[in-house]
Amino acid sequence: MDKKSKRTSEVAAILKEFDEKTKLGDIRKLAKVYKKDHELAMELWSTKEYFPRLLAILIMDKKALDQAFLNQLDKDMQIHSYNERNNLMDWLMANQLMKDKKTIALMKSWENSLSSMQRRTYWYYQARLRWTGQTPPDNTEDLLSVIERSILQEEPEVKWAMNFTAAWIGVYEEKYRARCINIGEKTGLYKDEVVAKGCTPDYLPEFIAIEVKKRQTK
Repeated sequence: MDKKSKRTSEVAAILKEFDEKTKLGDIRKLAKVYKKDHELAMELWSTKEYFPRLLAILIMDKKALDQAFLNQLDKDMQIHSYNERNNLMDWLMANQLMKDKKTIALMKSWENSLSSMQRRTYWYYQARLRWTGQTPPDNTEDLLSVIERSILQEEPEVKWAMNFTAAWIGVYEEKYRARCINIGEKTGLYKDEVVAKGCTPDYLPEFIAIEVKKRQTK
């Protein structure tokens, strides 16, 4: 069997691992088997299927993640549903982009990207810096000014990430808490959202109150 045929057979075998019961933990286990393999990652990505693309993200070579390559991944994700493409980008951020100074620098440059997915990643990264309990960077004032000015004009996926950033600023940076609550009250975003029991609503006044209380009772 030549190399190309062997690779095709390998991809076919991997695809059989996925079904409607597949969990993210199952994909991580597969990634440990195949380790870093950029060629295989690209074969899996080319299937255009959701679970194979999640696996592809885990095993692709971070050295390949320059702006041009990420733009192509972004473009490819547009075939997926709203939730799937957001999940793919979040998975890429958590498992690749946050692991290297070069790609962190790229994320920091995406605030005004033409791509709504990249803008969303910029804001989600800012939120993540705060919800993980790290000392927040000194850009909070600038972030809130942008949120107050433009959140309502943004695409839905970016709007959510901007709101999420304001939520965690309100939780961890007390001097900005009232301002973040006011953003929620003025915009009314997610006020009527129904969430599952035990989940924190995205409406800023409720989100901040719930998450602050959790931390006070620990």
